Amino acid sequence: MRYPLRISLIFVLFCLFLAACGGATSSGTGSATTPSASTPAGTVTLNVFAAASLTESFGEIAQQYKTAHPNVEIKYNFNGSQILEQQIANGANADVFASADTTNMQKASTAGVVDTPQVFVRNKLVVIVPANNPGNITGLKDLAHKGLKIDMEAPAVPAGKYSLQVLDKLGKSADYGPDYEKAVKGNFVSQEENVKAVVQKVQLGEADAGFVYRTDVTSAVANKVKIIDIPDTFNVIAEYPLAVTKHTQHAEAAQAFVQYLLSPQGQTILTKYGFIAPKGASS
Repeated sequence: MRYPLRISLIFVLFCLFLAACGGATSSGTGSATTPSASTPAGTVTLNVFAAASLTESFGEIAQQYKTAHPNVEIKYNFNGSQILEQQIANGANADVFASADTTNMQKASTAGVVDTPQVFVRNKLVVIVPANNPGNITGLKDLAHKGLKIDMEAPAVPAGKYSLQVLDKLGKSADYGPDYEKAVKGNFVSQEENVKAVVQKVQLGEADAGFVYRTDVTSAVANKVKIIDIPDTFNVIAEYPLAVTKHTQHAEAAQAFVQYLLSPQGQTILTKYGFIAPKGASS
């Protein structure tokens, strides 16, 4: 009778030993694999909310920045500045805001969602027409011809606001006058949420003309549209401010990105895409 009892005791002790070993192994493995091997330590993702007109230039900037800062991922949200400002004010996860005008940046500042902004680049407007030019538009005065379809950004969109300022200047000039301004506005057929939508409609021939930034005539659309320049006398120089948001979790990385945009390296890329350096910028 004792023999089977001894075997039973040995078996129980053996099982307890295995359980203890297994528990120690499990605990050790769990602690060793807590950090993910697929995620490099210190990697930061910056959410940059930027005006739609910055799409192409910021695309190259992200590539160049990644080379110099391999631990930083840049994630963009491109749209009209007025939409981006509302998103940030409503709590969207943004680290940097780059606006196409000072008005929407001022709104963000008043709402207390961004730090002190800095103008990092400038831009100006042109008129574009489809490459086949069905409206036979060869100059600004032709925009007043009855029956034309002119696509515009909404007045709340920076480019739309600037375009109306241009028309106001033209309307006050002796060469054009108020009747010209009224006639051009009478040809407006739509109001878009961002400047890229105007570019698309003109290049597709859905509009005879449109007001856009000079930088929006990229290599991808250059053979699909023709440019009509607006003389500097009547044009508006758009100032683009940017700022780090106050609720960012990556303030140091966000500020470093801002400084890169203001640096000679960042400015070289921006001017390559047709932007104008800010006043007082060093080259």
